Amino acid sequence: MIRILIVAGVRLYREGLGRLIADREGFDVVGALADLPDTPGTLAHLTPDVVVLDMATSGAEAIPRRLAVFCSAVRVVAIGVADADVDVIACAEAGAAGFVTRDGSFDELISTIERAARGELALTPRLAGTLARRLAALAATREPGAARVRLSRREREIAALLGQDLSNKEIAVRLGIEVATVKNHVHNLLEKLHVHRRSDVARATRLTSPTSAV
Repeated sequence: MIRILIVAGVRLYREGLGRLIADREGFDVVGALADLPDTPGTLAHLTPDVVVLDMATSGAEAIPRRLAVFCSAVRVVAIGVADADVDVIACAEAGAAGFVTRDGSFDELISTIERAARGELALTPRLAGTLARRLAALAATREPGAARVRLSRREREIAALLGQDLSNKEIAVRLGIEVATVKNHVHNLLEKLHVHRRSDVARATRLTSPTSAV
């Protein structure tokens, strides 16, 4: 059973979409919200596997990044994406695991959700080509050493503990600091390393320069 949370600014749209998805076997719609809550408690209660995000929602671009901070296991499927390279790239850089353009079908949405729930990056061949060209362009313009990131000693400690799949609370206990402090460090690591999920932090840290701030 795939647990779905729908985030869309228009109530009729999110409720209607929720009913359509709930009618499909193997899907459980756990909620339909106008925006993502600022605290992780609501999501922890709903425990979705996939968030279906309407990109027409106000502030939609920031939602995948907010999810990555306190609920990194949840996958985001962006719907209503404009059929333009710049919009697809923006969604990918925000951390979406799947995309359905404005002229996409409901069956396409269901297939995209299923693939995202399996941990796959759900893309059509054309969208995959768009992202491949973007990566090639970035690689061509990146100077040697540009990917090196200067991290503090505390940030490297937290990155190592994230690599052990510890929660924010477990990291706070291990280091003797507040949970809120850990969350701030995790957010800073995601921004500095240009990754979207906690699980990517340790790997990205190993690819950076070993130089650290005092």
